[in-house]
Amino acid sequence: MRPLHTYDDGVDTFRTTWLSHPGVSILAHGGGATDGLPTFGPWSVLSQARLPVLPVLMVVVLAGLYLFAVSRLTARGDVWPLGRTVSFVGLGLGSFALATISGIATYDTSLFSAHMVQHMLLAMVTPVFLALGAPVTLALRTLPRRPRAGLLAVLHSRPVTVLSFPVVGWLLFVGNPFALYFSGFYQATLDSSFLHEALHLHLLAVGCLFFWPLLGIDPVPGKVSHPMRLLLVLATLPFHAFLGIAIMSVGEDGKGLLAADHYLALHPLAEAVSQQQIGGGLLWASGDLVGLLFIFTVAFQWMRASEREAVREDRRLDRLEAAQAARG
Repeated sequence: MRPLHTYDDGVDTFRTTWLSHPGVSILAHGGGATDGLPTFGPWSVLSQARLPVLPVLMVVVLAGLYLFAVSRLTARGDVWPLGRTVSFVGLGLGSFALATISGIATYDTSLFSAHMVQHMLLAMVTPVFLALGAPVTLALRTLPRRPRAGLLAVLHSRPVTVLSFPVVGWLLFVGNPFALYFSGFYQATLDSSFLHEALHLHLLAVGCLFFWPLLGIDPVPGKVSHPMRLLLVLATLPFHAFLGIAIMSVGEDGKGLLAADHYLALHPLAEAVSQQQIGGGLLWASGDLVGLLFIFTVAFQWMRASEREAVREDRRLDRLEAAQAARG
């Protein structure tokens, strides 16, 4: 992608023709106004939606496979919780579509704040709801014997065991944003359609590696005790806060501006700085919010597990008491 610039000396106008991967978009900035793409707002999420091939295929195929498996399960008389289907298809794939198909994706290379919303959805929201949908459990209950054996072999393989180890997922989840934004890689993803799409999949994969074992719903390796789950999630909060503050600390002179060549070709300096400050604030706030919600979820799971354990212990004691009474 190459920006072509036209400046009018002495007049506060800035016009850029940007060749983007969906097609040709013309962004014209005069102060805060835009031409070609309208000023981003809530309605833009719907009105500026696009249909890129890869995200659409992923949503359609994954939703179709999941619903087909549920229909097979229910056809033989088994029960599959509706909440899991809603989590996977409605909220998991729905949030993925919001991040990659809606107007958020249309603006993600021109507005840093839009990119950051997309980042948070792919890395922190979509993985949680996909995990709550328990697709691995569903697959193990519906696949024929050979494919099921193949899936079990993959789940117990050494690479999956290593990648699903909670500390590995935590290191990737915490370190990934620092490596992305404080190296030249983020600039490269803005200049390459292939790297841009690969980044979306990368963010989703890292989020799944971190959240999937911690939720502990599917039979995947890497499960740890509930206290360790809480500790790992709590340990992410200061890093998200630090990263958000570091991104927000861009100077008014543009010092510390991420992907400066890219954004200054699209926006006046003040607007580019403001966008980065908004994006850093979104990262900080959303990271803490999602982390706290996840902590409440794990705490609830811990409470339910303790209740089930108490019921099992009561039944065991009742059996022992009945056996002793029968012998006496």
